[in-house]
Amino acid sequence: MSPFMQSLGLKYPIFQGGMAWVANGELAAAVSNAGGLGIIGSGHAPATVVAKEIATAKALTDKPFGVNVMLLSPHVEEVVQVILQAHVAVVTTGAGNPAKYIAAFKAAGIKVVPVVPSVGLARIMARIGVDAVVAEGMESGGHIGSMTTMTLVPQVVDAVDIPVIAAGGIGDGRGVAAALMLGAAGVQMGTRFLAAKECHIHEKYKNAVLKAKDIDTLVTGAYIGHPARVLKNKMSRQFLVAEKAAALQDDPDFTAVEELGNGSLRRAVETGDEVTGSYMAGQIAGLIKTETSCATILQETAAQAQACLQKGQAENYF
Repeated sequence: MSPFMQSLGLKYPIFQGGMAWVANGELAAAVSNAGGLGIIGSGHAPATVVAKEIATAKALTDKPFGVNVMLLSPHVEEVVQVILQAHVAVVTTGAGNPAKYIAAFKAAGIKVVPVVPSVGLARIMARIGVDAVVAEGMESGGHIGSMTTMTLVPQVVDAVDIPVIAAGGIGDGRGVAAALMLGAAGVQMGTRFLAAKECHIHEKYKNAVLKAKDIDTLVTGAYIGHPARVLKNKMSRQFLVAEKAAALQDDPDFTAVEELGNGSLRRAVETGDEVTGSYMAGQIAGLIKTETSCATILQETAAQAQACLQKGQAENYF
């Protein structure tokens, strides 16, 4: 295991993705107790909600865990203060530049790990002094960039001198082994944990993940400039049709389209809304067929990765 992962006290070099409205304190604690790094997703939640989830995680584990900060959240300043007071182990960030918070996080002993979709952004993050980056390919669920994991990770590894964590399209030990061979220090898995027993998304949402095939996701928001990968359902298809129609106008106005998406993830998580709910999930959903505990997910993933790596060392491929 890499020195960076060892510094976090992990048994497995695996982060659980900080999925908004999905990754609560209970899920994060379960992952951390099982040897990975659990991460609470703050999304656009107010600071009081984030504080409650941190308290829940602390009550359930004495292991390190993290919080994902959505930098475009209207509550970001208050959320950052809650995190600083709680002294969590790691902060991952998305949708923005965390530069203004780096000094405060470091003073509190918190490691900062931004999620990046490109080499350019990874270099910027390295220059401002972050501890590591998550290089996330477009196979992942939720908001995505334009590069695949296979192409992005090795280029980021070559471009920066800080640890790189691979994400996007990784759901078992084969993906972990591949990421390590690309030079990653570890991986982040999000969609795989949607099927964890400790993940309390609505049953309809979870079943949609378990029933998904390899081609059952699509990308919404590409015309608007905020692409997100979701499972195909009535909501996502309707959104895509409306988005394309608006884009064809001489003076495109996406206001009505964006209104369709407002609150859609939370509705999917809390009520399983199949008509106006957004079931965010990555392309790896087609590989996930059973609901198991976080401990089983991590143990089986690590064992399979180790077996793949050992086989690779033993085989004479060339």
